[in-house]
Amino acid sequence: MRHCKKCLIPDQVPEVVLDAAGICNYCASGTQHADVENQARQRRAFEADLEETLRNCRSLDRDYHCLVPFSGGKDSCLLLYKLKVEYGLKVLAFTVNINLPGIAYKNIKRTLEKLDIDHVSYSPSPSFLKALFRHLLQNQEERGAVYTVSYVYAPLFEGEAIKIALQKNIPLVLAGYSPGQPEPDRMLYEFSRKLITQTDWTPPELKKCGSFNDAQLEYFFNPLKYPRGTDFPRYLAPFHAWSYDQDQIMKQVVELGLVATSAHASPIFSNYPINWLLMYSDLKNFGYNPYAPEFSALIREGKASLTYWKIMAPFVDFMIRNKVLLGRNVSHSLKWLGLSADQLHITLPRGAYDPVIL
Repeated sequence: MRHCKKCLIPDQVPEVVLDAAGICNYCASGTQHADVENQARQRRAFEADLEETLRNCRSLDRDYHCLVPFSGGKDSCLLLYKLKVEYGLKVLAFTVNINLPGIAYKNIKRTLEKLDIDHVSYSPSPSFLKALFRHLLQNQEERGAVYTVSYVYAPLFEGEAIKIALQKNIPLVLAGYSPGQPEPDRMLYEFSRKLITQTDWTPPELKKCGSFNDAQLEYFFNPLKYPRGTDFPRYLAPFHAWSYDQDQIMKQVVELGLVATSAHASPIFSNYPINWLLMYSDLKNFGYNPYAPEFSALIREGKASLTYWKIMAPFVDFMIRNKVLLGRNVSHSLKWLGLSADQLHITLPRGAYDPVIL
């Protein structure tokens, strides 16, 4: 497998072609500069909307101005700081206590103490989560394990955040998604109003498969169950609007004392343990790390370090393939779920779990 010399994207990624000099079609494209300009113009429009939204929100007489899903990663730590300290908002942090690594717990505790922010935590039934992960890994859609599990699991806590915002009359949910997260088709700066107000988030394939009862499917957000006229919150991703530099954020959260060390700020160490199993499955099925396109895009846009990922990306893949160091989470997750590597299958078409937006 070859990698682009400028952005590190592997040539096994669909639609990626490397030329004789080892440069990918994205880096070599003559439209690259125009794309960057368009993205910059779009970001400035998002930023103008965000600034006005936060300014208007601050004037509201509410117990909380915004709810922030808080995983303990660098982005959500810095987001809490900016909203509380720089914007003077009343913030409620919200954590879904699922499969968090120890380092994320330490970041959560340290940041909350440092910023003195209210916090709520939510834990779905362990038996449901185990059954859900087992089912998804054995019945992945064609984009693989990271996509399948992430885009069923993420709506669980995103939907729970909306439910809490509705209960507490909070007008904004602000997520620490970096540019490129989640998939742009699903969210670019803001979840669409159709998704928030008119769409049942229960994954269609989970309804159809017969493995989950009504009570378990109730975990997913469904706005159609709320009374007509319900004032649903906006759900925004501020880092899609602000200038984003991954390296600077990793340094900043350490300097601000929100996390203890640079290792605590690294996405490699603060990610969910089961994510190592998802990457293992996709490396096995596709031959490349499923996060490579996302980080390569950040490198192309000057938002992530080529040097850092040139060293860390192959090291991460080595740990996963050999199940050593952090890659031991692959074995731990397989054991927890009672699965073998041979049971990680792609069986369903693209979009099988995606809610249908009418």
